[in-house]
Amino acid sequence: MRAVPPALAARLEGGATTLCRCWALRRRDGLALGFTDHDRDLTLSGVTYAARSGLEAAEASAELGFAVGGGEVAGALTSAGITEADVAAGLYDGAGVETWLVDWAAPEARLLLDVATLGEIRRAGAAFVAELRGLMHRLDVTVGRSFRAACDAELGDARCRVDLAGPRFRTSGTVLAAPESGRLVVALTEDFAAGWFSGGRLTWDAGANAGQAADLRDHRREGESAILELWDVPPHRPAPGDGFTLVAGCDKSLAACREKFANSLNFQGFPHMPGNDFVLRAGPEAGARLDGSSLFR
Repeated sequence: MRAVPPALAARLEGGATTLCRCWALRRRDGLALGFTDHDRDLTLSGVTYAARSGLEAAEASAELGFAVGGGEVAGALTSAGITEADVAAGLYDGAGVETWLVDWAAPEARLLLDVATLGEIRRAGAAFVAELRGLMHRLDVTVGRSFRAACDAELGDARCRVDLAGPRFRTSGTVLAAPESGRLVVALTEDFAAGWFSGGRLTWDAGANAGQAADLRDHRREGESAILELWDVPPHRPAPGDGFTLVAGCDKSLAACREKFANSLNFQGFPHMPGNDFVLRAGPEAGARLDGSSLFR
């Protein structure tokens, strides 16, 4: 049961109709932004809640027990609030959100309704819808190691120990053309076999996307040029001449670790552990008698 602060309770008992919602959004880089569905800016605890953001509550839900609750907020992408470039750059991923019920005639009378984090942000034209994930969402986060056939280390980290600074696993290049937002025709400074950078990482060194990074879905060759396909569309459309750096990818298999990186001693998976299909295999003494009868009589 939520306790209503006396100042707000007194206003509600008096039939106050001057209520609004305020959202305090704190990005992981420390920047704090405030938004409100009131028609004027409000200042609470040193944070200005802007009325010009166009933010509004789209949907809210609450669950009993340990079920994950959440909701959504919707708004316009404006320079006074959340910009499209910042959303595309991932600056709001995992940001903390506080939802307040505020009496705008007496802002000191307010009630904290919920604390959440930003999940998926969907864009459509000049608008966005941001998913709010409740605190119970953290219980779904995997903590510690998972026992599975594939490696659970990150390529190049302290457990993997592959040196990605070497010329075998890193190169640079420039964009020749971008016929589609997520597909690039490029020229690489070194010649690599098709698929060498599939699953790898691209970091933009020059151009409108400088400083941004993206995961590679595919790397192949067409004639004298290399073709790169990205999982996510860059915030800005790449232009011819934009420079980038590529780092090789790993599919987390023992074969790739052994043959591509010569690093099987540091493989962090369990390739010989029986999988779910092990229990479905017929026993070696079953022979050709697979009619559903007992295999042990």
